[in-house]
Amino acid sequence: MRAYATFRDIQQDLQRGTISSHELVRHHLGNIRTKAHLNAFLSVYEEEALLRASAIDQKIKQGKAGKLAGLVVSIKDVIAHEGHSLQASSKILDGFQSLYNSTAVQRLLDEDAIIIGRTNCDEFGMGSSNENSAFGPVLNDLDNTRIPGGSSGGSAVSVQADMCRISLGSDTGGSVRQPAAFCGIVGLKPTYSRISRHGLVAYASSFDCIGIFGKCVDDIALVLEVIAGADEYDSTVSEKPVNHFTKELPTATQKKYKVAYLREPMESNGLQTEIKERIQHTIEKLKDNGHTVQAIDFPLAEYLLPTYYILATAEASSNLSRYDGVRYGYRSKNTTDLASMYKKTRAEGFGKEVQRRILLGTFALSSSYYDAYYSKAQKVRRLIRDKTKEIFKNFDFIIMPTAPTTAYKLGEKRENPLEEYLTDLFSVQANVAGVPGISVPCGKDQQGLPIGLQIIADDFEEAKLFQFSEMVMHLN
Repeated sequence: MRAYATFRDIQQDLQRGTISSHELVRHHLGNIRTKAHLNAFLSVYEEEALLRASAIDQKIKQGKAGKLAGLVVSIKDVIAHEGHSLQASSKILDGFQSLYNSTAVQRLLDEDAIIIGRTNCDEFGMGSSNENSAFGPVLNDLDNTRIPGGSSGGSAVSVQADMCRISLGSDTGGSVRQPAAFCGIVGLKPTYSRISRHGLVAYASSFDCIGIFGKCVDDIALVLEVIAGADEYDSTVSEKPVNHFTKELPTATQKKYKVAYLREPMESNGLQTEIKERIQHTIEKLKDNGHTVQAIDFPLAEYLLPTYYILATAEASSNLSRYDGVRYGYRSKNTTDLASMYKKTRAEGFGKEVQRRILLGTFALSSSYYDAYYSKAQKVRRLIRDKTKEIFKNFDFIIMPTAPTTAYKLGEKRENPLEEYLTDLFSVQANVAGVPGISVPCGKDQQGLPIGLQIIADDFEEAKLFQFSEMVMHLN
């Protein structure tokens, strides 16, 4: 099967009858089987996907097909799909099946997308390497000795390795953008509240966002158009109208933008030299094309990561208290009474990284330290958001590296969790501030590993973000 630049190209062939949804699904299933060693999928819905594809082909012939007819999608194992397993890549949810569809999944299905399977991830979205899954690590398709990034590593690899066209992941501190960078694809974290969180397994509720992986901006814009918007099941979702993103994309080359880049990331000792050079090359290209690009300082940069980890672990401590072995999922058999059932179920069911974050969060919420850590972090978060918003009064975008390095070797940072946490150094600002961010490919390092450029925009300016991202990808 030929490589399609965009899903719109696929749709044209579907309308002409030169290809069918059934053939598309078979193509992706073939890649899933061939590349099973990557461990990207936890479940593959082979028979179901083929049957649905045949039904959609009939709808296409009848002229009744939805907006996403023929789009093959994978979903991260934290997004509910009715009648299918949902485990958050954790032992503690063994045997659990979702009783309903998440809003995002329902909207995909309503427009005739085809869900091909659920993908592996760091347990409960806690990790930056996809080595924290109860089902083993996911491997990067470009180099099987390296991580794909996390926590949505399986989703990123499923798109990277052509196992599907689009994947839904989740982004709490960079979990879509960072693996997109490591895998050489595009990854979007929308504005907080742009997509309903109904049916998304909670990690840190005030940070969690459903995000989208694709190989091009056009595909991601189309999917966001479908799944974004108001939802009666989520009281935190925005009721702002959703743009016709794909119609606005062709205007990308007609505008001149004011772009800021943060001085701190570019001068960081932890930034890989080749990444710095590629970002600098992009900055020069933008200037050559008539855009204004200026270095600025962000005085709160050193507080981004501590603020994120204090608040995210505190929320995780609260959210994960519901997994106790009483109602669903794993229950320890080595118990003598109710208290031991709670303790042993959680000790045996949760992985080490999840336990670590629950303990950190519980400490931050404890009566002795609540004011010193949690309350103070909330105040700093507000300052970070305000300072970030101030930048957008004078600039259209902020650009920076997505991650400080390219994909590193499996096991390289396992012994020191702090090293892995530092992988989120540049990605957490968008989550703490709640603004949209996207990672687009920006060349490769000397070993041929992809480099990601991160672009951040103001609240609900995804349309402008897509336009600029499309233009930047053509520059590189």
